[in-house]
Amino acid sequence: MNPWRLFAAVAPLPLPLAAARFVGAGVPIFPCVPDGKRPLVEHGFHEATTDPRQVQAWWKRWPTANIGMPTGPASGWDVVDVDAKGSDAGFASFDRARRAGLVTGWAALVHSASGGMHAYYPADPDRPQPSWQAAKAQVDFRGAGGYIIVPSSIIRSGGEVVGHYGLLHSAKPEVRPVDAAALRNFLDPRPAPSFRRTGAESRGQDAERLAGWVAALGEGERNRGLFWAACRLAEAGASPASALDALGPAAEHAGLPPREVFVTIRSAYRAVGAAPPRPQSAAPGQAEPPRRAAGVGSQVLS
Repeated sequence: MNPWRLFAAVAPLPLPLAAARFVGAGVPIFPCVPDGKRPLVEHGFHEATTDPRQVQAWWKRWPTANIGMPTGPASGWDVVDVDAKGSDAGFASFDRARRAGLVTGWAALVHSASGGMHAYYPADPDRPQPSWQAAKAQVDFRGAGGYIIVPSSIIRSGGEVVGHYGLLHSAKPEVRPVDAAALRNFLDPRPAPSFRRTGAESRGQDAERLAGWVAALGEGERNRGLFWAACRLAEAGASPASALDALGPAAEHAGLPPREVFVTIRSAYRAVGAAPPRPQSAAPGQAEPPRRAAGVGSQVLS
């Protein structure tokens, strides 16, 4: 689909008709709370579908539900999310990356309800890129394991519309995927843990370093940091159970509830293509992770 044409087409439509237009274009979607970003369905973006009957049933039940779209290979689109809360730092960061040639191939620019911006890029189906957050730069990346709120969703307060998602700019002449790793290194450089791909001892050392890093994450980075760390362990060949054992206590120390820890690690293993952890794989003496609640572990967007 051409996101610019689709966003222009849905702009004047009420939400149920906009949802139907997305499905008609082959874009998987799911309902989010009216005037908000939290999924209304139990499994969040994992329930996104192009089934017109299911989408019609959702928006018949929730006619004012906002529209969520999974990012990455699920929809075919990655998104660079520019934050504008409290300052223009996000836009300044994006402009620096643009001048460096890192974000120049967008397919569409969308105004977000908070005053920020979403830049859409084609996702490479053979190279999923996990979502991340560069808090200091006020720029997030929404790829595999994430989702975005799309036009014509709106945010209200006190019955009045205070923000909307709408088209800002059409595609650049050469639309191309964004290199998410290069963008993050440019905006928020940090030493990456080194991995030795063989031997249980080296994987244990990798897990220990990552756990220490996760435990030190602050609010706003915890979920995405845990997702990133779990992806690295999956890529290094660590078992799902060992990843849960190593990263779970660290993430809880950082402030994440056990249920969200489990679901985030599971999402990371799915994104990498490894077998996800199962609830019964928790370490001896630990309680089984609770059942997933709506939106837990999802990448909520600005």
